[in-house]
Amino acid sequence: MAESWVNSAEGLGSDLHLELGATGGGSRRAVLMRALREAIRGGRLAPGTRLPPYRSLAADLGLARNTVADAYAELVAEGWLTARQGSGTRVARRAAPAAPAPRPRTPARDARPAYDLVQGRPDPAAFPRGAWLASARRALTAAPNDAFGPGDPRGRAELRQALAEYLARVRGVRADAGRIVLCSGAAHALRLLARVVGGTWAVEAYGLPFHRALLADEGVRTVPVGVDEDGARVGELAGPGTVLLTPAHQFPTGGPLHPERRAAVVDWARATGGLVLEDDYDGEFRYDRQPVGAVQGLDPEHVVLIGSVSKSLSPTLRIGWMVLPERLVDGVVEAKGEREQWSSATEQLTLADFVESGAYDRHVRRMRQRHRRRRDRLVEVLAERAPHVRVTGIAAGLHAVLALPPGTERAVVKAAAWQGLAVEGLSGYRHPDRRSGGGAPGGRERDGLVVGYSTPAEHAYAGALDALCRALPPA
Repeated sequence: MAESWVNSAEGLGSDLHLELGATGGGSRRAVLMRALREAIRGGRLAPGTRLPPYRSLAADLGLARNTVADAYAELVAEGWLTARQGSGTRVARRAAPAAPAPRPRTPARDARPAYDLVQGRPDPAAFPRGAWLASARRALTAAPNDAFGPGDPRGRAELRQALAEYLARVRGVRADAGRIVLCSGAAHALRLLARVVGGTWAVEAYGLPFHRALLADEGVRTVPVGVDEDGARVGELAGPGTVLLTPAHQFPTGGPLHPERRAAVVDWARATGGLVLEDDYDGEFRYDRQPVGAVQGLDPEHVVLIGSVSKSLSPTLRIGWMVLPERLVDGVVEAKGEREQWSSATEQLTLADFVESGAYDRHVRRMRQRHRRRRDRLVEVLAERAPHVRVTGIAAGLHAVLALPPGTERAVVKAAAWQGLAVEGLSGYRHPDRRSGGGAPGGRERDGLVVGYSTPAEHAYAGALDALCRALPPA
């Protein structure tokens, strides 16, 4: 009775995992009964689970049929199992294990906010399930056999070609599919580029702390470049190197990179042999005019474009891309590894169909209208209830920054928590080495809130704005 795992005889029933070797001694029937009781008591065999026929289980365990049949019959009599004609032998409904005692939780884990305005997350309810399912069916039907093999580290050719055409049409990107390498998102792209490029990178004085931390983990030191209403102060760049920018919509402060600065940073890269990393995290979402084209279109040999579907579709898809200068393609592929191990080939094929069929364009247009309405509502509510609080930056993206009176940010974030509202202060995005202002006029620190207006469900948005207004400082 040393077996602890058994397969049912082919065609005769379900597989069943039993810990026979750990149930103690006794007759074979007693050992089997203890193992079944333990599986039910521990919850591994849930109420209603159908057990293999006794003949099948007996054959798997090498037991006499009567031994298994007697064990089943006794467990039925004890109330652990039920047996009905045509339904087989099942775990009894009343045999559910007692609920475990609740584990002590800290207040921080239990205190979930009633409203959420944290930036960076599209409303999950807006995911286009029907259109995505239709693309998945078409993609799987047409998928070649090699789609179910190890995978090309560059990513599926179908998606790279679809992205090359889409990015050229919508973002003004200049590249063919051979320069596109797929990845699992912007963070993955930065890790790969850090391994290939290395050195010290200039980054905007306001940005994602997570990105700075992962670059540090890869041995890349970051130095801040000031930010103002015209985007990053690229005139501060000196000598060769790498700079990471969010030109279409500076994250999180909200200004676009001024046309003169776009040209200036490309001139800097050409003159010094430098490299511009363009994080195009929400480039399709501009509401007051047509989205500005990518900087990459000005010089594909000195600019890497990084994008993903985390803002447009869902962060759970884990599909991103890099449009690379020719000289970096081989190094990035080598750093990624010999096989695709980060994003599903079937999801890549589905996204390729989603883009080629026009479903992606339609979804982006719908979300653009939805986000614009959300932002307009935010501006209207603030104008009515807190006119002294200004929404800064351009009408774009999935978030906005509210300028607060100096010295009030921490108190407002705390007041928001008391109102059951999750929202973040601007100071949390400031580079730790930017001690004075980060580009604010007069060298002072900016006080503000980063408000993710895309995050709440439709029914919760009005309540979230109400909680926000209650937390803001008086005029």
